[in-house]
Amino acid sequence: MNDSYEDIINLPHHVSKRHRQMPLEERAAQFAPFAALEGHAAAVSSTAQRVRLQVEEADKAENIYQL
Repeated sequence: MNDSYEDIINLPHHVSKRHRQMPLEERAAQFAPFAALEGHAAAVSSTAQRVRLQVEEADKAENIYQL
């Protein structure tokens, strides 16, 4: 153990007189996966598919003109 913590390692845990303790359910929610971009992967996949189809159509049209 680091010697610099010897002076505080055995101190009692601080309990605030102003703020209530957070319930375990809320504490667990803090560490849950962040889902701000929910649906983002599906939107990217959809856009990629549309672009793929557009490129294929453009390639077909270009091949028609080359014949």
